[in-house]
Amino acid sequence: MHRLISMARRFCPPFPLVALAWVLLFGGSSGAEAGGPEQWQAEIAKLVVDDAAHPPPRDAALFVGSSSIRLWTTLAKDFPGVPTINRGFGGSAIADTTFYADRIVVPYRPKLIVMYAGDNDIAEGRTSQQVLDDFKAFVARVRRDLPGVAIAYLSIKPSVARGALWPRMLAANEDIARWAGTQQGVIFVDVATKMLDAMGRPRPDLLREDGLHMRPAGYAIWIDALRPVLVSHGFAVSVPVRSVTPAAGRR
Repeated sequence: MHRLISMARRFCPPFPLVALAWVLLFGGSSGAEAGGPEQWQAEIAKLVVDDAAHPPPRDAALFVGSSSIRLWTTLAKDFPGVPTINRGFGGSAIADTTFYADRIVVPYRPKLIVMYAGDNDIAEGRTSQQVLDDFKAFVARVRRDLPGVAIAYLSIKPSVARGALWPRMLAANEDIARWAGTQQGVIFVDVATKMLDAMGRPRPDLLREDGLHMRPAGYAIWIDALRPVLVSHGFAVSVPVRSVTPAAGRR
């Protein structure tokens, strides 16, 4: 975490034209600023219908949060032998998952919850303290019905498209990491450090053309960071067979 802080404080990246075009066309926060949790009702309803048709496993690792989770389509393959549930939706914020916890968290009674959210929160204008408070509220809501469940928070990732927001994202990561260290069963998972280059800038090779969402190489970093967390919570994790093309100049 200290390396992440020292590197990131020097980070002031250029804004590539392709990322700028994406923001101008589609906005910089994946549509999360369009409204409150109600904007995701149709998406949540579809997930609930799918649950009825295909009941998800119990005692699973439940992945929740925004589009970086929703787009993680290889989740089951990336953690072979681990029962997983993917309930990422939209370009959601932390409070959106809290709002729908009674529908897409509590019913599954997971052994572990992995959350990635906060990225869109900062893009919507929330402060690092507000992001921490929202995460605390999520933990409190879950613990009301699932007092023993472990919750792992994946740090907000650096990205080219949101480079100007990185100082606030970093501050949120620091705040959540400190608070998690005082809690039983709350784990902060740093995925941001390895997503920065030697100059403290986001690695474009990990990101799609929009400069925001991840390629398989980005998810490979998340997999490696999460594997020991899953093992420590009783999951038998096999090493997946994958082939990731290395970045130019990297070995």
